[in-house]
Amino acid sequence: MLRVKTRALALGSLCALMLAFVACVARVEASRRPKYGGTLRVEIGARVASLDPAVAPATPEEAAAKDEIESLLYDHRNADGTFGGGTSAAGGAGAGSGAFRIEEWEPGRHLTLVANEDSSGGRPFVDSVDIEMGRGPKDRLLDLELGKTDFIEIPPEQARYAAEQGIRVSTSQPDELVAVVFLAGRPAAEDARLREALAQAIDRTAMVNFILQKEGEPAGGLLPQWSSGTAFLFSAAAAPAAAKEIAGQIGGSSRIVLGYDASDSLEESLAERIAVDAREAGIHVSPETLVGGRVPANCDARLVRLRMPSPRPRAALASFLATLAPEIDVTVADAPATAGETEKLAEGASAERIYEVERGIVNSYRVVPLVWLPEAYGLSARVRDWKAPAAGEGWPLADVWLEQESQ
Repeated sequence: MLRVKTRALALGSLCALMLAFVACVARVEASRRPKYGGTLRVEIGARVASLDPAVAPATPEEAAAKDEIESLLYDHRNADGTFGGGTSAAGGAGAGSGAFRIEEWEPGRHLTLVANEDSSGGRPFVDSVDIEMGRGPKDRLLDLELGKTDFIEIPPEQARYAAEQGIRVSTSQPDELVAVVFLAGRPAAEDARLREALAQAIDRTAMVNFILQKEGEPAGGLLPQWSSGTAFLFSAAAAPAAAKEIAGQIGGSSRIVLGYDASDSLEESLAERIAVDAREAGIHVSPETLVGGRVPANCDARLVRLRMPSPRPRAALASFLATLAPEIDVTVADAPATAGETEKLAEGASAERIYEVERGIVNSYRVVPLVWLPEAYGLSARVRDWKAPAAGEGWPLADVWLEQESQ
C-alpha cells in the first residue's frame, strides 16, 4: 500500500512539473511572438538637409543616411541605385508602397515616419520611427545606455568599446572599403614606382588592430573574401623593405599630398598612420583635410570609402569602378588590364573575368585598398527580431518589433 501511494505521489509530482514546463514554454513562445505598436527611437550622426532625390547630399555621411531613410520610404531600388515606389520625391507626406511615410520633417534635425498601412510588403510592426539627427557618437552611446533611444549607428572603431560597456552591438559582414585613390594628372600620381612604394609600405594589419580595434579586415583587393572568394589571392601584408628599395630608386623628392574628409575622424587616423608607414620607407606623405568633398589642385591622392551596393561581386566591383572613374585614368599604358572595364563587367560576367578586372586595377596601384569595415549598430533590449542588413540592404526597421513591457 505504501509503495502504491509513493508511486502515485511521484506521478502527481511529475504531472505537475510537466504542466509547469508546458506553461513556461507557452509564456516564452508568447513573449517571442511579434507584437504591433510602439515608436522606435533612432539617433544618427548625419544631418540630412533634403529628402528630395534631385538634391545632392553635401557629404558622404549625409549621402549614406539619406540612402538609409529612402530605403524605408520606397518599395524597391532601381538598377541605377535610385529608389522607386514610395513617398513623393520632394519628401512630403503621402501614401506610397514603401514601409513608412513621412509625418513630420525638420530638415537636418528631426524626422518622424509612420507605418504605411498600404505597404506592398505588409504593415511594419512598429507604429512609427522617430529619427534624431546630428547626434555625436558619445551622445548616441550615452542615450542608448540611459534607455533614451533604441537604435544607433556606431563607428566601427568604437564597436568593441561599446560592447565592453555592456551595449548590445550588432555588426554586419565587412562591406565598406577604405582605399587610397591616386588622382590622374598629378605628377606623383603618374609615377608608377611611387604608387607601388606607398602600397608596399602601408601596414594594414596594424590599422585593423590598433585604429579599428580589430573590427574589420585588412584589404588587399577590391572585393572581400566572403563575396568574391578570391580576396586571398591579393596580399594585404606590408613589405617595408621592398617599399624602401623602390623609393630609393626614385630620383628627387618622394612627396605625396594625401587628402581626407575633414569631418571623418577615422579617415584622419588612417591618413596619419599612412604618413608614419611611408616615412619609414623614405616617402613623405602630407595629410591634408578636404572640406565639403572639394579636392585642392595640389592633392595627389585621397582617401575614399566605398560601400558595397550588393553582395554580388560583379555588381559591387562595377559600382566601385563607376564611382572612381572620374578620378583615375584606367586606360593608361601601365594599367592595360583595366581598359574597357565597364564592358568586361557586363551582366553575366564570369568569376574569372571579374578577377581579371580587379587584378588589373590593384596591380596598377592607382587604387590602393586599405581595410574593410563592417556596419555597426547599437540596440536597446526591447528591440526584437533584429538582423544586421546585408550589403546593399537598408535598415530592416520594418521587420523589428518592440517588447511591450519595456515601453
